[in-house]
Amino acid sequence: MGMEWPPAPAPAQQMKAAVGGGGSALKLLIFVTLAGLALRLLAGPTAYLLPLNAAPEDAARIVAAPGRGIPGGGTTPPSETDDSTFAVTGSGPLIAPDKKEGSPGESCNLFHGEWVPHSSGPSYTNASCRFIESPQNCMTNGRPDTDYLYWRWKPYGCDVPPFDGKKFLDGMRGKHWALIGDSILRNHVQSLLCLVSKVEDATEVYHDDTFKSRRWHFPSHNFTVSLIWAPFLVKAKIFEDDDGVSTADLQLHLDVLETNWTSQWESFDYVVISTGQWFFKTAVYWENGAEIGCHSCQNKNLKEMSPEYSFRKALSAAFRFITSSPHKPVVFYRTWTPSHFENGEWFSGGTCNRTSPFKPGEAGDRVSDNKMWRIEREEFDKAVANKGPNDGTGRLRLLDTFELSLLRPDGHSGPYRTYHPYKKGRAAKVQNDCLHWCLPGPIDAWNDIIMQMLAKD
Repeated sequence: MGMEWPPAPAPAQQMKAAVGGGGSALKLLIFVTLAGLALRLLAGPTAYLLPLNAAPEDAARIVAAPGRGIPGGGTTPPSETDDSTFAVTGSGPLIAPDKKEGSPGESCNLFHGEWVPHSSGPSYTNASCRFIESPQNCMTNGRPDTDYLYWRWKPYGCDVPPFDGKKFLDGMRGKHWALIGDSILRNHVQSLLCLVSKVEDATEVYHDDTFKSRRWHFPSHNFTVSLIWAPFLVKAKIFEDDDGVSTADLQLHLDVLETNWTSQWESFDYVVISTGQWFFKTAVYWENGAEIGCHSCQNKNLKEMSPEYSFRKALSAAFRFITSSPHKPVVFYRTWTPSHFENGEWFSGGTCNRTSPFKPGEAGDRVSDNKMWRIEREEFDKAVANKGPNDGTGRLRLLDTFELSLLRPDGHSGPYRTYHPYKKGRAAKVQNDCLHWCLPGPIDAWNDIIMQMLAKD
């Protein structure tokens, strides 16, 4: 059985102690606050990139546990008293936006901000949601800290209200959602099911032999959610097990889309689609039915080609299909999800032991992540420019979760991808997962943002 999340109260005296100390301390606090605001205004969109190795020297362990206070100390985080809410306009939105007086309007960038303390914690638990799969069930698997549960995403200049399952289901009566991509989409769909099942429990109506493609139905709302396994979006022959051990090189057909999602396209009303880290794997590339090269493969007679090339080709093919299809569901393209392995990779002892989010500006260059993220935005912009006159307005959306994901190295399963990994002692050799997310966890914010984007329909 799972355990409940501990609450995160904070004694009022802690706030007084934090700002006490007379007039000099108050002046110093005001100076530091103003300086911080000035730096934020100067920071550009790349200010949140961070180094892979070595935690910042001043990074402190932040604990949100009974009697210990919210992260950062005090009783009320500044953001908790902020009355600004993202407001949207338009006639007859499918899901009406939450509005508050003084809202900044549509100019707010939902994807640029920071993680702020959130004393309430998650809206569901590992005990209350049955859809959390074992590798993401960090608390059941023995993760001892709870810090990562007490943060929320705060865009600069506005708020993102928490996901409202009732409003979502009421707006989605008779609709079909599809999440198409790799295991991060599987992670994402678990979050969505947990949030929505607080209102109505879903019934699984289909799964393939591997349980990688699945479908659920909410009968009272006639609402369907499909998860479709297509890690490259294009046709791929994969020869590896669930632990990533390969017996042969991937065969990747860059100009042929996977039919398991294209053949169902006309049944979808809403789509979340993405791809990502799989393109770094060893692979042979095919175009027009012939081998054209490979990435790090054993066949030295083939031309060495970059994963950036295959990534761009696959995205181009997928966007071309989406924009040329006569069927026009609302499509959210979700951007690159960075990993947070430090001191190695998943296969070479890499870990992710941090217990609090990164702050904007604590970043390094992240060359590979940024290359892939840039390719996505370039291909997305091309697709939007070429979508044609019959596409409608805004049917293809960019769900740019890169920044908010990058700032959460603390939110991964790490060693707790398996049940009680250190039951034989802390010296045990344990493989970490620094790519997928604990549930509840940071990935829940993706659904909060999607709901705000839906309000603009």
